[in-house]
Order: sequence, then C-alpha cells, then structure tokens
Amino acid sequence: MDADVLIIGSGMGGASLAAALAPSGRRILILERGERLQDSPEARDPAAIFGRGHFKPKETWRDISGEPLNPGNYAFVGGNTKFYGAVLLRYRAEDFRSLRHLEGTTPGWPISYDDLEPWYGRAEALYRVRGDAKADPFEPHHSTSYPFPPVPDEPDIASLRAAFAAQGLHPAPLPLGVDLDRWLARAPTTWDAFPDTTGAKSDAESCGLAEALKYPNVTLLTGARGTRILAEGRRVTGVEVEDRTGRQTLTAAVVCLCAGAILSSALLLASAGADHPNGLANRSDHVGRNFMNHNLTGMVAYNPLRRNRSVYEKTIQVNDFYLTGGPNGEPLGNIQMLGRITGPILAGEAGLPLWLATHVADRSIHIMAMSEDLPDPESRVLWKNGEVVLDWRRTNTKAHDLLVKRLSQAMRRAGWPIVLSRGFPKSKPSHQCGTARMGGDPSASVVDANLKAHDLDNLYIADASVLPTSAAVNPSLTVAALALRAGDHILKTEFAV
Repeated sequence: MDADVLIIGSGMGGASLAAALAPSGRRILILERGERLQDSPEARDPAAIFGRGHFKPKETWRDISGEPLNPGNYAFVGGNTKFYGAVLLRYRAEDFRSLRHLEGTTPGWPISYDDLEPWYGRAEALYRVRGDAKADPFEPHHSTSYPFPPVPDEPDIASLRAAFAAQGLHPAPLPLGVDLDRWLARAPTTWDAFPDTTGAKSDAESCGLAEALKYPNVTLLTGARGTRILAEGRRVTGVEVEDRTGRQTLTAAVVCLCAGAILSSALLLASAGADHPNGLANRSDHVGRNFMNHNLTGMVAYNPLRRNRSVYEKTIQVNDFYLTGGPNGEPLGNIQMLGRITGPILAGEAGLPLWLATHVADRSIHIMAMSEDLPDPESRVLWKNGEVVLDWRRTNTKAHDLLVKRLSQAMRRAGWPIVLSRGFPKSKPSHQCGTARMGGDPSASVVDANLKAHDLDNLYIADASVLPTSAAVNPSLTVAALALRAGDHILKTEFAV
C-alpha cells in the first residue's frame, strides 16, 4: 500500500484530520490538486483580486439550466481557507437540535453540542483563535478559553459597537484567526477575501497542515487531482489520481475524502461502478443532496458627512437575532462585519467608476447579514457529462429578509442613513455544506456520527459536506472540530493495537 491513510484535499477538513493523525506514526499521504500559494504583488492588489479575478480557478461548472458558472472555490494548498475571513465561530448548542424556522424545521444532528465541545477547544488552540467568549451573552458553554485576546476594534468600529449597544444590542468580538501585526506588516489591507501568502492568517495550510508536516510520516503531494475512488463491495480499493507524471492508482488502508461539499460529492458521484451504480457511498441517494449555502447579504451603509478610517474593520458581531426575532420568535441569524471595502474593491464588485466607488467606500461602513439555509433534498450537486452541475435552491429567505431589515434599521440609527444591500450571488458558494450529511439512519444520510460512510468500511468524509444543517455562522471551526474528532476515532478503531 502507498499509505495507511490517504487524505484527498488539504482544506480545513483535510488539514485538521492530518494534524490529528500525524502523531500516531501512521503513514499519511495528503493529495492536493493545487499548489502552494506564492507571494506576489497581486496578493494585496484589490484590483487584481476583485476586478480581474487573478486567483480564481480556471474551471467551469454549470447551473441546472446549463449556463456556465465560474466557481468561487480556490485550488491551492489550504483550499478556500487561504482566502477566508478567518472567522472561527462555534455553532450554538441549539443548532445541533431540531429547530423551527419561519419556513421549515431543521432535522437536528446525531451528536450534541456537548459531544463536540471538547473538540471545538482543540480546534481553537490549533487555529490560534483570538476572542472573548464571555463578551457575547449568546455564546455557548466553553470548557477552555480562547488562546489569545480579541483583535482590537479600530476607532470607527468601536464607535459602531457603542452605537449598537445604545440600541440595546449586544455587539461582541468576532473570534478570529489572524496575527494582526504580521498581517499588516505585509500591507495595510483587510484579510477578508485576500490571500494569505505570509502565514499571518490561521488558515488550513498555516496551522493544521503545518502541524501535520512536522512529522516525517506525513507527505503532501501537490498538483494531484483525485478523479475516481475505486471500490469493491464494502471496501475502497484505490484512488485514481492525475498528477505531473500522468495517471496512477494509489492505495491505502483508510481513505478520507476532504475536498469540500461540492467537489467531494461530485467525486463520489463520478466514482459509480458495478457495486455502486448510483455513485460511491450513495445507497441512500443522498450524495449531492441537501446542498446548503448561507443566505448572505452584504451592506454598504453610507453617510456623506462621515469618514471610515478603518483598515481592516472585521472585528464585531451581533447575535441578538440568532435564535429569535421572527414574528413568533423564529431565528433570524448572525450579523458580522465585512472586511474593509475600499474603492478598488467596490469598483470591482459593483462595476462602479473608481472615483465614485472610492467616494462611497471611504464614507461607509461594511457589514453582513447571515441566515441559515435549510436542508432541501432537491437542492443538490450533480455530475453530468464529466462536469459539476449545481442546482442550489435557496430556503429561509423570509427570515433573511427580516434580518436584513433589522440590520438596516440598526445601521441608520447608528448614524449611517443610506444603506445599500446586495445578496451574494451563486458564483460565490462561500459556506457550502450538506451534500454528504451525517446521521444515524443509513437510508437518509451518507456518513455516521464518526464520519465513516455507511456503505463502506474504510471511507471517511471530513469536510463541510457532512454538516446536517448550515446553522447561521461560518462553518470553518465546526469542520475542524469534526475532523479532529474523526481523527481520534480512526486511530482508535482502524489502527487499534
């Protein structure tokens, strides 16, 4: 065999899983289709990133109508975390239970918050999270403290925090994975949607993968795309890989799929064979189904008489409407700062002339409303004619519209009277999840509570595809915690001495 454990993907799930497995001494091989992201002038050039799409992958998916879609997913070591906003929030305890929303009820998880809570603490330590759990009255129980204090508010954001508090809201620090001094030493920009080329963000490469690669038994193979998983009966027998040398088949005692909610489910569907005619691990017909991607609306709150002098901006959140706020107390979602939007960013995103975009950006605050997208089996990822097809059907939009209304009112009361809103498009699947959901019933889920595929004895899936619900906060920390938990389970069960 080529390895004891073969991990497909080096994003948050794959890197965290590798970090959990590495101390065991088992031979671990990590496949990554991309290369390491190198520093370059474009890394802090907003026109290159937001205007020209310099780092976007040169690949095409399709929507259900057949129209081409250039995805917002990135193909680098560390995956999408290389560009993420470094928000590392825990799900609320209620997110793991069945929860009634305005337009549906979530199914609940096969594990509770308490089951995952110790792993959240381990993930926060691994990813060097900066925060203050006691500052948010809506934060769930922590058995461990954050490793570092919060990233400080800039003066204009401190003023916004005070204005929110004066309205009776409870603004709190965002838990963040960023070394602020190191980040700003490279260039005075926000980190949200900018690539991490210096290790200043707590991304999957800089933390989870770096920890795993300290051990000589761990190998990273870049430029290696898994194209098919081979299986006979209840066992995976190999992974077909395309790399610089051509095509080869790699084997391992345990295979762990960590390519992300869209590409993991697409690979399972592309791996259909005689013993698994509907796709691998798909006896339930749930692979690719229940695709979720948060309802996200970005806001530019403008006041022609005020200046926003912030550089990075992204430090506070509001959870007053997370579990209530609807007509009958239904949940609405999370509010958090966007990274600082500058003129070139706004020009690239909104297509405005640079002079106008700069005028608006310099006189506005930038904030985001995030609401849960409920699981729908008809919202799905498909594999057709060798291509990814995304049929995303948004849910829970009434709750999101109400949250946007509440946030708009709060921004006006805070002294920003003109609020411009824009929903995130389908080409930005930034919080994708749900396509290989975990559950106790093999007829209605893909993996069990330990992330092992119901249909296969040596296949695990450890990325956002396993999430039964999207909750209404960034999923990265939950993915890391689940992967760390799965890593310990694999060592205890697959390689028990």
